[in-house]
Amino acid sequence: MKTRIIKVDQLNFNVFDQGMGEPIVLLHGFPDSLKVWRKLIPHLLAAGYRVIAYDQRGFGATDAPIGVTNYRSRNMIADLVGILRTLHVTEKVKLIAHDWGANIGWGAVIAHPELFSSYVTLGVGHPTAYAKAGGFEQLRKSWYAVSFLASGWAEKLYSQHNWALFRKFTRNNPEASRNWLPDLQRPGRLTAALNWYRANLNPYYWESQAVKVDRTVDLPVLGIFGEQDPYLSYAQLHNSVRYAPQLKIVAIVGAGHWLQLENTTLIFQRIRQFYAK
Repeated sequence: MKTRIIKVDQLNFNVFDQGMGEPIVLLHGFPDSLKVWRKLIPHLLAAGYRVIAYDQRGFGATDAPIGVTNYRSRNMIADLVGILRTLHVTEKVKLIAHDWGANIGWGAVIAHPELFSSYVTLGVGHPTAYAKAGGFEQLRKSWYAVSFLASGWAEKLYSQHNWALFRKFTRNNPEASRNWLPDLQRPGRLTAALNWYRANLNPYYWESQAVKVDRTVDLPVLGIFGEQDPYLSYAQLHNSVRYAPQLKIVAIVGAGHWLQLENTTLIFQRIRQFYAK
């Protein structure tokens, strides 16, 4: 994919921006980069959309500022707004997001609803539903997040023995050797990625971001859930309808966490049907 570097608020962002139609923005999560969208992007371009994807701060070819506080979610929301401004996007945006990107996506549509026409979240529910409705199942599936909080120790634990625990945690996904590890093995990059968790996983997470998370999202929202997702519970997405009344949920039988890579055609079909309504 052909990308370019743009500067937004003193940081260099690696950005993909192609197409001439209605804008779609794609937000990746951990431990990805914009490459995670490489299979979906051609479908969206062929459908006539302008597609924008970028490496979020700390990932891929985008800058990785030093310090935990640089990775607070309000900064990533500001990054999104700044990138739209820098790219002269004046139309309302169709937002599609995955994993941590979906957390940022929820924060963005809550804080800046005027910028978006719809939201597609891959797996992740509204932040209040995630916190209140995920229950024991979500706690069990999120065990890794606690280990990520131990600065220094986590970096050693996950990288030792040729990244054995990281490979186990990601279930020997071929993306590890293809994309994740080449990125994370660079100096400071694993710490930058883990800082997303360290900056935001605390009892006052969203309150500290100046985002009113109990605010209703009055936009069309599509939630696509992989029934075999090892990291997310269905309850946290299902109960998001309390905070997003227009939420529609599609569950994909047999699908896992990386829907955009493993179920690309089906995901595109569901998104296209959602946009057609």
